[in-house]
Amino acid sequence: MEALENLINDLKAGKRKAQAVLYKKYAPSLLGLCMRYGKSKAEAEDVLQEGFIKIFEKIGGLQKASSLEPWMKRIMVNTAINSYHKNLKHYYHQDIDDIQIQDGSEDTSEYMGGITPEKVLKSVQELPEGYKLVLNMYVFDGFSHKEIAEELSISINTSKTQLLKARRKLREKFKNA
Repeated sequence: MEALENLINDLKAGKRKAQAVLYKKYAPSLLGLCMRYGKSKAEAEDVLQEGFIKIFEKIGGLQKASSLEPWMKRIMVNTAINSYHKNLKHYYHQDIDDIQIQDGSEDTSEYMGGITPEKVLKSVQELPEGYKLVLNMYVFDGFSHKEIAEELSISINTSKTQLLKARRKLREKFKNA
């Protein structure tokens, strides 16, 4: 813990070596997080770089060393969401506010045989942008539908529907695999 506090103090002082140490230690896991949000590895790497710039700029606001990793993850998620908003005109965005919500509580355990994490990641990356964002935020990052709606400027109903449709698409893909 003391080493982490020293690293954070060096980061707050703007030391390049400390930035390199932090990047080397956390970039692989944060890249995995970014890949869930991006269309490609290149896009995820762009988000990662933007996120680390924000981390280095905002490190002075970090209060406790023990909260470093969750704090960095939140910055990466927000950076990915901001990237989505910037590129929204390039993505296919379907407004589904008026679509009827269905239960979606079907059992998926029978479809999980032989599915690797790599296949899941690739399948998530292939989802339409809206579905992918909502799925990642809800399932992997623990956002509520209300928080997702606020972050993405969509209705709660749209968030729920996009999650339902994302799950269905993934279920279909793996059912036929």
